[in-house]
Order: sequence, then C-alpha cells, then structure tokens
Amino acid sequence: MKKLSYIFMLIILIMTTNKDILHSVWDKMDVVITTKDVLSEEIMIDELLSNILCTGPHYYYIVDFYDRQIKYISHSVLSVLGLAPESVSFDDIINRIHPDDIDYVAKAESTVLDYLYNHIGCNRVKEFKNSYCFRMKMPDNSYQLFQHQSVILTTDQYGGFAKALNIHTNISHLTKVNNYQAVITAITGEQQYVYLDVMNTEKSRANAIVLSRREKEIVCQIARGLASKEIASKLCVSIHTVNTHRRNILQKAGVKSSGELVSRCVSEGLI
Repeated sequence: MKKLSYIFMLIILIMTTNKDILHSVWDKMDVVITTKDVLSEEIMIDELLSNILCTGPHYYYIVDFYDRQIKYISHSVLSVLGLAPESVSFDDIINRIHPDDIDYVAKAESTVLDYLYNHIGCNRVKEFKNSYCFRMKMPDNSYQLFQHQSVILTTDQYGGFAKALNIHTNISHLTKVNNYQAVITAITGEQQYVYLDVMNTEKSRANAIVLSRREKEIVCQIARGLASKEIASKLCVSIHTVNTHRRNILQKAGVKSSGELVSRCVSEGLI
C-alpha cells in the first residue's frame, strides 16, 4: 500500500508543470496582483529598454497578470528560444525554465513581488527593476543561464500589479553559476540596490558592490564593449577620469579584469 501511495505521489509531481507551480504563486497573491482588467497606459518601451542593459542575446515581452497573457513580444524570441512570436504563449516561456530551477523561480517571484508591494510601494514601483537568474531550454534541448529582468508598468486603483515588461537575456557567455539571489535596482539613476536572499531569509549582502551613478554608467559602457577613450567621449569626461573610475570599480568588485567585472555585475543584477 505504501509503495502504491509513493507511486501515486510521484505521478502527481511529474504531472505538475512549471506553469502550475508559478500560477499557484500568483493566484495566492491576489492583494499584490490585480484581479481586474486595467486599461492600458501609454508605455514608452524604447525609453525603458534604454535604461536596462542586455549583455547577450535577449527577447522581451509585456505580460498582463490579470489574464496571464502576453500583450506584445519581440521577434527575437524566435532566434533566442526558437519560439514563433505570433503564437508563443506566456506558459510556453514558463515551461522552458529548467525543472530544477522552478521552485527557486517561484520563491523569487513571491519574494520580489512582496517586497515591491510592501516596501517600495505602488506609487514608486515603476522606478525599479527586479532581476534573478535561471536556466532555460534552448532550441537544441540544452539548458543555458538567463537573466530575468522585470519592470512593473501598470497598477490598478488599489496598487495591484497589472502589466509588466520582462526581459530575458542569455548570460551563459558571462557566467554559468546562479547565485540564487534576487536584486531590486533603481532604474532612475538613484543609487539603490536591495538584495533578497531568496533561498533563506531576506537580508542585504554585506559584500555587495555599491556603485555610484557615474560608476554604474561606466560599467554599462564597458559591458557594451566600449574602450576608455570611447566611454570618455560618450560621457563627456576625460580619459583620465574614466581610467580612475575603472580602477576604483575593479577594486570595489574585488576583480582583476573588465570581463570579471561585467560578469559579477550582471549576475548580481547591478546592470
């Protein structure tokens, strides 16, 4: 009898898909997530994306948490995941997440949304992005590490989250190690980072890299492949200033090369 019971439980677990696990998280957060269809606001996607660095192949989409449907998706989802943009669903993307990562993703979603709602507040939530990493299934059936970045776009009259912009970037060329932490970062130039230890208890990291606005701008340009001379021209500062910042940033991050710096900053959600 015990053996039959174990087999039955195993069958149930196998039948539980990624989408079932994540939808159950959102279903339980009916205070945080809207239960009403919120009218669309004018959303400046290009302006938002200009403040969010993507350091590898990526795609982005707008999802409405009211009906869990994709309202827009970039055509690049075809080249990145091999999914047709005209027919892909939100659940198709969710089910590309590695089965061994889905419990972490569920905890990350719950932790991040709770923090945004109860600590940041609905009046400022659009000023922040949240990010964490997980593996996704590629067209060749291999799994590679992706960075998930998300910004809440619209809320209802009670502050419930409605539409969100999600960006998924393949960062496997930078790192293959998931640090299992979520990060909430200001996208308005404000020097504010909140680290959420998803797997244990919420806390700020004592050894986190704290970058000034200028330092963050320079790291973003380094990540885009620009040399110091090009960065100096773009930011209208001297090359000496850029090189000084670069040395200071490397020291702060405890790394020896620009490649290591970008890898750490991306994995920790700073850029």
